[in-house]
Amino acid sequence: MATVRRKCFISYHHADQDAVNRFIRDFDHEADCFIARGLGEEMSPDIIQSTDTSYVMRRIRERFLKDSTVTIVLLGACTWARRYVDWEIQASLRQGEYTVPNGLLGIKLPSYAGKFPNRFNLNLRSEGEDDCYARHREYPETTSSLVQSIENAYQRRNTHRHLITNPRDRMSYNRQC
Repeated sequence: MATVRRKCFISYHHADQDAVNRFIRDFDHEADCFIARGLGEEMSPDIIQSTDTSYVMRRIRERFLKDSTVTIVLLGACTWARRYVDWEIQASLRQGEYTVPNGLLGIKLPSYAGKFPNRFNLNLRSEGEDDCYARHREYPETTSSLVQSIENAYQRRNTHRHLITNPRDRMSYNRQC
């Protein structure tokens, strides 16, 4: 049976652009294990030009998140401090009568410094909890391990959506890293 290539929205901090480009080239372009959606050098050339953050987020949801099923947060040293990462995770976790949330998978880049974005962290297992919505992993060494992690995140959209924590408030500014 052929592996299904999931459409994955890629959320990251632009300081990690080189590592993100490598990840996209290695696992989307060359290994063909997912279809990358998002803004970046190795992804869609569609740039949203505006200083209106509500407009930018709406356009990101319409153009890139709408048809994705898993959000991959590429975790670098300062990813946790970026407001757009928080907003992209918030939009990814939205659910409603006709809206299924994206699966949520964090992948640690070589620059990862031990800190998750808060909204991502809220969806990981806390002390005393048996399970959680999000998962994270080290940088993949094999295509098959990444495919399995993406598929697990995809399945959790239905099996674990009741565990989503997605407060309405969002970061209003980038934090000092």
